[in-house]
Formats: sequence, C-alpha cells, structure tokens
Amino acid sequence: MRLLTDENLNNHIYRSLLLQRSNLNIVRVQDVGLSGKSDPEVLTWALNENRILLTHDVRTIPAIALDWLSNNQAIPGIFLIEQTSPIGIIIADLLLILDVSEQQEWDGHLHYLPL
Repeated sequence: MRLLTDENLNNHIYRSLLLQRSNLNIVRVQDVGLSGKSDPEVLTWALNENRILLTHDVRTIPAIALDWLSNNQAIPGIFLIEQTSPIGIIIADLLLILDVSEQQEWDGHLHYLPL
C-alpha cells in the first residue's frame, strides 16, 4: 500500500509502522514538499500519487472529501484518526489493514479508526 501522513499525524504512528513494516511505502507531507499546503492540495496530491491519507484532521478533511464526492470528484482513500485514540490500537488496526486488504479497496472511501 501507498500511504501519506499529513502534517498533524502523530509521528509515533509513522515511525511504528515503518519499524514493523520496513518496506512500507509511506511518506509524510513534510517529506514531499507539501508542508503548509491546504487540505485540498494535500488531498489532490494523495489522489494523483495513489496514496491513502492518514490524518488526525477529523474536522475539515471529511467535509472537503464529502463535498468532492457530492460533486462527482474522486477522493483518495482516507483514514481519519481521532487524536485521543490509543496509539497502540491505531497502529494495530493499520497493520491489520495492511495485511488483509489491497490499496484499491480504500479508493474513494473515508474510514474512522480505530476500527
């Protein structure tokens, strides 16, 4: 799977995923020149690069994504993670998703974690 973490995602999640799946194709917004970019710009980049977005931004990202969908625009797969969610559970859920699903299954969908 190809993943993108946005600027506000807890780096412990990012680092733990890489420690447990060293070959995971995951990048951070700040690593690809998107620091400070708007949410629509980040979503567009994720869509164009075929990456699932991992974000704590449960306020604005869903509204933008739903607006795009209502206008028949495509969205990347998006995993919305509440900041108060236990990190260990989030990591376990993401590892499970990585192990049992394919990238294209998440295209155009918003999912809240934990499962």
